[in-house]
Amino acid sequence: MQLKTAFSAYDALGLAELVRRKETHPEELLDWAVGNLELVNPHLNCIARTHYDQARAQIRAGLAPGAFHGVPFILKDLGIELAGTVTGCGSDAFKDYTPAVDSELCERYKRAGLVIFAKSTTPELGLAFTTESRACGLTRNPWNPELSAGGSSGGAAAAVAGGIVPLAHASDGGGSIRVPASCNGLFGIKPSRGRMPSGPQATERWLGLAIAHAVSVSVRDSAALLDASSGPEPGSRYCAPPALGFLRALERPPAPLRIALMPASPSGSAVDPACAAAARQAAKICESLGHHVEEAAPELDVEAMSSGFLTVIATMTAQTLRDRGLERGTPVAPDELETVTAIFWQQGQQASGLALADANSAFQAAAIAMAQFLTRFDVLLTPALARPPPKLGVLGLSPADLAAYTREVTTYSPFTTLANMTGQPSMSVPLYWTSDGLPVGALFTGRYGEEATLLALAAQLESAQPWAPRRMANLRRLARPE
Repeated sequence: MQLKTAFSAYDALGLAELVRRKETHPEELLDWAVGNLELVNPHLNCIARTHYDQARAQIRAGLAPGAFHGVPFILKDLGIELAGTVTGCGSDAFKDYTPAVDSELCERYKRAGLVIFAKSTTPELGLAFTTESRACGLTRNPWNPELSAGGSSGGAAAAVAGGIVPLAHASDGGGSIRVPASCNGLFGIKPSRGRMPSGPQATERWLGLAIAHAVSVSVRDSAALLDASSGPEPGSRYCAPPALGFLRALERPPAPLRIALMPASPSGSAVDPACAAAARQAAKICESLGHHVEEAAPELDVEAMSSGFLTVIATMTAQTLRDRGLERGTPVAPDELETVTAIFWQQGQQASGLALADANSAFQAAAIAMAQFLTRFDVLLTPALARPPPKLGVLGLSPADLAAYTREVTTYSPFTTLANMTGQPSMSVPLYWTSDGLPVGALFTGRYGEEATLLALAAQLESAQPWAPRRMANLRRLARPE
């Protein structure tokens, strides 16, 4: 695989600056990204479908003069619509689902000047912490192709870590931005609930658990994309507190922060020593930057939260599949679905309104507990995951051994779902690599509405221990002729 690295050292804002200075042009950047996609995807299987003609037509029609003018961009094949193109959702049941209009977020990306030319792979309906599906196959990790790229935005993360683009759309309902960011050595922040649009069909997904943003090489790309795409939309029942500007927040380091370190899983399950070490190393870097770190943990009813989380996922899965059947005129059949998806579907149809109300109460109690905890601290620091990237086949949605799958999936990501339930912003920062060269993220969770604090801290960490050179070194390895 002879990867083209001509523009690979630039982040998305850097590429846009090259266009503004007329040192390149959108057509050349698109050709570069398409060329790399064609080289990388046969090895990583991170792309679900391509839209080259639409991208070239978008350029010919004239790009908006936004912050990312002329930068090639990939959408996740789930939860966002590009008019006239299939949104497959990683599922055979959606293989011909073709929305007639752009989603609000897609429109905002276009107004930012991004050139949309492909969609990344995702597990069926985003229901896994790995990106493996019957519809699209196995998405591989650029650091080790035998391992998972994480999920459910694993295709997006593999595309960025694999050198196709420096920034890609992603979404997060239980960790689906932060898990693949950790697995692929990237930066990924889940915004506060109500920060991002989800319309026009709805203004929230998974009853507010899920929210969209991106995975990126640089912190500043993520901040600038938030500036370009966040904010309320028509019909929003609530929105996150207004911010003065996320990119502006990076201009100076944050005041000394009080950081709570929680290296142990809130459920009591085991944490791999490498993942605990990643959190502890992040704590040491924070201390070296003048922040105060002490071990502390919030008091949470983990059992009620976990039960509520599964109730919401099952109920929303059942609703999604029912609505898909109504939309296409024929009910979804069980043989169109992965094993675990079908189980969620069945459970969701049987779930009671009382169980859904109990789930909402559990989430409210968790949000109150976290708000009280963060009166003493500014940020909670934990491992991003309980284990480094697993082998492919361990977390897929059609397991041969359902009991073994359940044990693996319930202990793999015990830290990320908390912020989805409480609505807080939370980010995975790539500061640690294992002895065999695998990235492991550190997870920082902030107060509701305070993405700016997290982003300023992330930029400070990025400056103290840059991770982009590691990605470039891996891309050079991938670029060597076979």
